[in-house]
Amino acid sequence: MPRISPEIICTEEELKQLRSWIRGHKTEKRLLDRAKIILKCHEGMQTKEIAKELKTRPNTVGKWRKRFVKDRINGLQDFPRSGKPRKYTAEARNAILKTLEKPAPKGQSSWDGKAIAKETKVHVQSVWAILRKEGIQLQRTRSWCVSTDKEFSAKSANIIGLYLNPPENALVLSIDEKPSIQALERKTGYVETSSGKIVRGLKSTYKRNGTLNLFAALNVATGVVKTKTTQTKKRPDFQSFMDDVVKDIPKEQEIHVILDNYATHKRNDAWLLLHPNVFFHYTPTSASWLNQVEIWFGILSRKALKGASFRNTEALRKAIEDFSEVYHENARPFVWKKREVKGSQLRNTIANLLN
Repeated sequence: MPRISPEIICTEEELKQLRSWIRGHKTEKRLLDRAKIILKCHEGMQTKEIAKELKTRPNTVGKWRKRFVKDRINGLQDFPRSGKPRKYTAEARNAILKTLEKPAPKGQSSWDGKAIAKETKVHVQSVWAILRKEGIQLQRTRSWCVSTDKEFSAKSANIIGLYLNPPENALVLSIDEKPSIQALERKTGYVETSSGKIVRGLKSTYKRNGTLNLFAALNVATGVVKTKTTQTKKRPDFQSFMDDVVKDIPKEQEIHVILDNYATHKRNDAWLLLHPNVFFHYTPTSASWLNQVEIWFGILSRKALKGASFRNTEALRKAIEDFSEVYHENARPFVWKKREVKGSQLRNTIANLLN
């Protein structure tokens, strides 16, 4: 006599949970498969039919059917496992973390696994296990820049205020320059690596064909960028670019310009007297990232400059102009967001892990 599979009828809450797992982009595959099995069971399909459709074994379908009947949604999760017993002690962990606070051994700029093992007398495999558990990556680096400007709060609040709540009927521009862009000429193409992958290839040697300076003014409200290339980056070049930027704007309209502290942007009092509707706002020192046009420069570098080859500065200028023209077809303002800082990012010293 054939076995009768237990009937499964899901509640609305259970169906909602199962469907969210199936739709979720980050759902683990094993949990996704189990949710599909239970939904098929809810629809009244038999075990063999489900196994055939989902390309799995009938025993697997039967297992999760029974687990769901017994423990409902919680039954689809894996049972806790004891895991392999830990081979290192708390003393070994603390010894390794304290070692990382010491100067690197003679002849090395930083600690590595073997050096730590030698210093602490802990087996090297245990060293790597502890480092993995604590989330410590010895070779991965990240730089940071901390502004020491005593007026950082006031200046940054002023800049962010212009982005989020600009003066009525005023124009807000984010302006900067990308200096000394090199017109590098070298062979490029696609090459096959030893692993069989096809990658972009760049010849290691290249020819320098001059440099260009690029000024850019981002309209914060529209995302449109006005550009100008020059051979030099002196104050007269900056003022000439500013003349081009403001010439078509009504003299009665306020123009608020966000700039960093580059010397060229300072000591322009005479020019400002001739343009009383223009107001300069400087970012705090070491905080040019507050200037939104830097985002656009990053896009330009990735899209048009990185890995390119230019036979002369005219070709470089043409590439910049072509990029700007295409970019303006879909230009839109950048959305200014506050970056979320997670607790793990605040662990800036190993000593924090010892507490």
